[in-house]
Amino acid sequence: MAKVVFEKVRKTFGSTIAVDDLDLTIDEGEFVSVLGPSGCGKTTTLRMLAGLEEPTGGTIRIGDCVVNGVPPAKRDIAMVFQSYALYPHMTVGKNIAYPLKKRGVREPERSERVQATARLLELETLLDRKPRQLSGGQQQRVALGRAMVREPEVFLLDEPLSNLDARLRAHMRAELIELHRRIGRTMIYVTHDQLEAMTMSTRIAVMNAGVLQQFATPADIFHRPANVFVAGFIGSPAMSLVDAELTDPGSDGGGDGEGRFRVRCGALDVALAPGLLRESAAPAPVSLGIRPEDILLGSGDHSAAVGVVERTGHESIVRLDADGTPLIARAPGDTPIEAGETVRFSLRAERLHLFDGVTGQRLNAENR
Repeated sequence: MAKVVFEKVRKTFGSTIAVDDLDLTIDEGEFVSVLGPSGCGKTTTLRMLAGLEEPTGGTIRIGDCVVNGVPPAKRDIAMVFQSYALYPHMTVGKNIAYPLKKRGVREPERSERVQATARLLELETLLDRKPRQLSGGQQQRVALGRAMVREPEVFLLDEPLSNLDARLRAHMRAELIELHRRIGRTMIYVTHDQLEAMTMSTRIAVMNAGVLQQFATPADIFHRPANVFVAGFIGSPAMSLVDAELTDPGSDGGGDGEGRFRVRCGALDVALAPGLLRESAAPAPVSLGIRPEDILLGSGDHSAAVGVVERTGHESIVRLDADGTPLIARAPGDTPIEAGETVRFSLRAERLHLFDGVTGQRLNAENR
């Protein structure tokens, strides 16, 4: 296993900044996902670590070694691509063995390591087949096996599940979690799919426009997003984000008689839970963030018109209009609610998210 460190790493293509002063430390044995929308710099980051792109500036370390300028073959990494990149004329066994053959490993050891890898990935009965005779999930496992057989210090996975259907993606996510648990190697996984990142990762690095937005555990990123971008990107359905005003409890009409801040957006007026905000928070324009599960339908001080209701069976996603404020709520699948109705609702005040209206940075106290 090896630690991976990016220090002020920058990559430009002409006048375009693909990665901007990236500082990121991935500990030995972690499963880290690099998550973000298309064009955010996540694949460029992975390619720089693999040696397929040279950084414009900064330092990349694998273990104790600076790898800037080191050829890919000498970095002790293995990469799994979205396209699998299997050799169609070779059998599964020969595809897996190919990296060892290129390194001059003798046949008896090659065969032993291929068999061990095939057992781990449940490919023993497929070693004599060609890639065209395999399902998408089986081809993915062969690609993983070809990477694993080298026993590298670091695995790099570039959206390896993108070509699979939803059922197979779910199955392969579970297989990758179990594989990481068994082999314990450092894995860095690039994806635009937040579900993959949230379910598999030790920590997640969220990127946007080449800049690292937050690097934290899945729980922290979901419950304590660092800024408006992370808040809006993580969660399905997404967090509702609305422009609002934070009022001082000491100002005329601003308080609630109990010394609490209030946040107001049109007809939506909410007293914030004690301790929710940082002590340095001051009255100002803010972005109010509300997760769908923190809107409680059926009773409360607020009302909204029901728009689209998306029923998935186990739950219903309800789009609301609270006097011009758009919100998205999550309700049980059997909730009797229809488009065009007016519903009462309340908010979990202790779970609201507040962000600076100018910088977009989180205003909640560190533990909230």
